[in-house]
Amino acid sequence: MAGKEKDNLSAILVIFGGTGDLTNRKLMPALYNLVLDKLLPEHFAVVSIGRQDKTEEEYKKDIYESTKKHSRNKIDDTIWDELQRKIHYYRFDFTNAEGFIGLKDYLDMLDGQTGAGGNRVFYLAVAPVYFETIVHGLQISDMASKPDAWSRLVIEKPFGKDLKTARNLNSKILEVFSERDIYRIDHYLGKEMIQNIMVLRFCNSIFESIWNNKFIDNIQISLTEELGVGARGDYYDHAGAMRDMVQNHIIQILSLVALEPPINLKTDSIRTEKQKILEAIEDITPEFLRDNVVFGQYGPGVIDGSPVVGYREELNVPEDSGTETFVALKLHINNFRWAGIPFYIRTGKRLGQSSSNIVVQFKDMPKILYFKDKEIQDPNLLVLRIQPNVGVYFQFNTKDFSSHHEIVPTKMDTSYFSPTQGNTPEAYERLIHDILRGDSTLFSRWDEVEAAWMFADHLIQYREQNESTFPNYAAGSMGPEEAFELMAKDGRKWWQV
Repeated sequence: MAGKEKDNLSAILVIFGGTGDLTNRKLMPALYNLVLDKLLPEHFAVVSIGRQDKTEEEYKKDIYESTKKHSRNKIDDTIWDELQRKIHYYRFDFTNAEGFIGLKDYLDMLDGQTGAGGNRVFYLAVAPVYFETIVHGLQISDMASKPDAWSRLVIEKPFGKDLKTARNLNSKILEVFSERDIYRIDHYLGKEMIQNIMVLRFCNSIFESIWNNKFIDNIQISLTEELGVGARGDYYDHAGAMRDMVQNHIIQILSLVALEPPINLKTDSIRTEKQKILEAIEDITPEFLRDNVVFGQYGPGVIDGSPVVGYREELNVPEDSGTETFVALKLHINNFRWAGIPFYIRTGKRLGQSSSNIVVQFKDMPKILYFKDKEIQDPNLLVLRIQPNVGVYFQFNTKDFSSHHEIVPTKMDTSYFSPTQGNTPEAYERLIHDILRGDSTLFSRWDEVEAAWMFADHLIQYREQNESTFPNYAAGSMGPEEAFELMAKDGRKWWQV
């Protein structure tokens, strides 16, 4: 990066929740690797805010251990020393409004030492219940704006718990920050393969020319996890799979897969096309909910040969909880490109496989020539593997050279773990760098969030108003039987890739 551009990134990154899990597992390792890749500016500082009674030395020691554990690259003490000189610990209970004045004075003092130019990034790595409290504190202390400098607000999911609360939160934030300075983060959008979706489509005529209902049979988006809720039971029981995964990650992926070519690569052009897709999702009628949505909750089972408890036996989960840990659904996008093509979505915890994939299944060839005597025809598949094996493969049919007549599926496969391409950047590295650059392409605009909640609210209300027979799938399986029936009634199946 040119020196002039790096100077433009100068800022103080203020992390509310500096002792929390997100900071330890994601933010600090991301900052370390940004230093390693020489992507952080010279005039830069990190202020971690926490309520714990720690000295700055004790805090840095703890952060070093967590960074060593979670970084994608081995810790080099020289690089770490460069980062730790930029880190500062500020003890502060942000629920005390009066304390924000002291924080302002501290940041102004630090700004003079670092030469950060008055620029600020306020990162809310805290529980959503505190978002409004912190924003109000920034407002009354006059920290949200500064002459000849910029201030940006970063908010983790969930943005509200439904449409009503999301609208209320957004109105409160807009009283303090402009829309262009609000970065609603979705770490899935920072993953390499998600960013690669548009490159695959719009830089390869072979794909874009057939990316429509004339050639595609269906598209499947699967985000599955072997892990249970762990220590997050209290949060998860109020969220469920709909709020935790569908309303944000999956809806964002869907919009990128289905969007029309933007007129250019500017942020608003891409966001506008994503928004059009969300507005084109079919109407959520009672018939749609009855026929196309499956909810599930895991019971006891076996993962990797070891028994695990059911969701209702997890820590901080009520023994009669009706919260869903699995969702499968089928929907259509009512526009010219996608009319008639089903999109199948599933996500869940304690499943038999941890993976995130997008599978584009192309239509079968007429069974006239080679396939006339064969009951099952292997379809062409384009598989985008988001994690854990980041890459793309294309499945096509070819002759089996060991036989006279057999035809077999063959895969052209690529992986981002190949020696020539090295490790893939963690999502938070890309997103933090984009925030400093003022590039909000990979962040959600308010109208996207609103449209996603309008869709998700219907499903959440349906689940809450209809008593479910939970648990209905065993840990270690791939979900409830109804999810397989959802595909089978259309003559299709979930692809395990």
